[in-house]
Amino acid sequence: MKGDELLVVLSALANPIRLRIVATLATGRDYVSHIAREIEVSRPLVHMHLQRLEAAGLIVGSLELSADGKAMKFYELADIDVHLTAATLAGAAASLTGPDQAKSPVSEEQS
Repeated sequence: MKGDELLVVLSALANPIRLRIVATLATGRDYVSHIAREIEVSRPLVHMHLQRLEAAGLIVGSLELSADGKAMKFYELADIDVHLTAATLAGAAASLTGPDQAKSPVSEEQS
């Protein structure tokens, strides 16, 4: 996993509400209202966090029609496998892009 992708995943998981949502979805797919009741937060707040998790590729949402014709969005965990070792973190840091990209220890000593 590239550094920028790893930062997005770790950032998405670095929130207690999002981590509780992921834990809830680990038991199976679910919809916003039920997730909100399970973790005891408002539906709009759950929806906002679901969007962040979906953007990070950690969950997948799909629209379905209920028996009474209402559109409901169900979420489930995406297939993701992240192993954090010193080597994978070093490789991810070396591949960072943008203004906050990692600097090598050698370049920092020369500054």
